Amino acid sequence: MNLRRGALYAGGFLGPFGGGVVTAMLPELGADLGVSTSAAAMSLAAYLFPFAILMLVSGTLGARWGRFRTVRIAYGAYVVASIACALAPTLPLLLAPRAIQGCANAFTTPLLMAALAATTPKQRLGRALGTFGALQAAGQTSAPLVGGLAAEVNWRLAFVVVAVVAAVLGAAGLPEAAGSEPSGSAVRLREALQPDVLRIGAVALLGWGALGGLNFLVAFRAEDAFGLGPTQRGLLLTGFGIAGIVAARPVGAAIDNFGARRAVVLGALVGAVLVVTAGTAGVLIVAAAAWAFAGVAGQGILVGVNAAVLGLGGRNRGGALSVVQSLRFSGQALAPVLLTPMYGVHPVVAFILPAALLAVLAPFLMPRPRQL
Repeated sequence: MNLRRGALYAGGFLGPFGGGVVTAMLPELGADLGVSTSAAAMSLAAYLFPFAILMLVSGTLGARWGRFRTVRIAYGAYVVASIACALAPTLPLLLAPRAIQGCANAFTTPLLMAALAATTPKQRLGRALGTFGALQAAGQTSAPLVGGLAAEVNWRLAFVVVAVVAAVLGAAGLPEAAGSEPSGSAVRLREALQPDVLRIGAVALLGWGALGGLNFLVAFRAEDAFGLGPTQRGLLLTGFGIAGIVAARPVGAAIDNFGARRAVVLGALVGAVLVVTAGTAGVLIVAAAAWAFAGVAGQGILVGVNAAVLGLGGRNRGGALSVVQSLRFSGQALAPVLLTPMYGVHPVVAFILPAALLAVLAPFLMPRPRQL
């Protein structure tokens, strides 16, 4: 694997890692900046909301401006923003560059996946997307650990590390063949907003809202039903990410052999059963195992929807990917808003309802192979 192709995959790690690196160091960050831990938690929202919103159009804009140029500029902005975070003397002066980090990440993720598709034979695309998905899961899973370790010395070091990684990736650039697909000023957002893209995006919203987006709900139940402390809850939640890392590439290989739609539907049905089990099991080991295996089902949906939207072809594949990813992260953002009040009234229903919606709607919404 050459340097530039390796950088494509490493870019998948950086996005979720940079977003979640503050999770475990919020108390130290808040204490240093003279604010409460809850106020420091705004550093998460400052990254995620611009990222999810801008993702809707970033793929189209990046294709119009050119992948090479856009990705390099985005990495450059990420470097500058990360250094600004490391030097921030107050919370407002931290939140602004965190928002810039989120915006920059919105311009890298869909264009990296589109470049990956442009440089990968169709029969091996699932494996490549699986590897990319594994590195995304690794970034999401390792971010709290690395942030916590940095905070033992100085939380600002975490942003220095992120800046260095982004600088290396920006210098590496993209493989030459990544620019071979049609792009230019004629690319339009409406070319990405096709019915099949929106249907796949709706499945991504449901899938990530009802699986990856339920981390907080599993944490609530771990405390209420089993009396687990913070460290124990963190270990339980990590099982989802570790299983996703291990399973992502085999899931991609299965997609190459059996098709994206089958992987998504199977992931939705199995995932729904596992979510209900994690939310109702009276034995801790059963609930923990169900949540870990839900990470495998989540990769089936995530890698499957990415492979499906890339399989649609068309001029604006980066734009289509960004629409699907925007909907995916919207599902993750909506889950706490919609399900936390429900959990307070009836905890079991808060698990059963999203699982049922996923199981019923995902097979209906996913386009069939002849449409892909």
